[in-house]
Amino acid sequence: MHPEIHLEQAREASDELLTAMQRLMAQLTAVPPPDMAELDKMLSSSATTLFLARQADETIIGMAALTVFRVPSGLKAWIEDVVVDESRRGKGIGESLTVACINHARKLGVSSIHLTSNPARTAANRLYQKLGFKRHETNLYQLKLK
Repeated sequence: MHPEIHLEQAREASDELLTAMQRLMAQLTAVPPPDMAELDKMLSSSATTLFLARQADETIIGMAALTVFRVPSGLKAWIEDVVVDESRRGKGIGESLTVACINHARKLGVSSIHLTSNPARTAANRLYQKLGFKRHETNLYQLKLK
């Protein structure tokens, strides 16, 4: 990763973070980003850790969320919403954010980490394989409630 980029854990909701999330989420998905109340709930939750990548001028240029939960089969985690501003991609920032999630999960004693990635996101899929993630043959189901 470029030496002028640093990672941090988001601790509190702010207008700056909300604006950055709106910009970044629009580059990842059509799902709208959270509003301030939802952002505050997410950051207040012990289950979710949001990592941010900032450039030297402190602009947020990337993010990744790690959610950890306990189920009968152990402590599990999901990495979600890994996105780097399109103007800064290809510089190792997404990898650094993902590794931050992995290291945090390892520190918490997580037994396995899951993630999904759109097949069209070829660079992201290569990255996850490079980091040791294995494609899991399963049926992923979703029930939309909203």
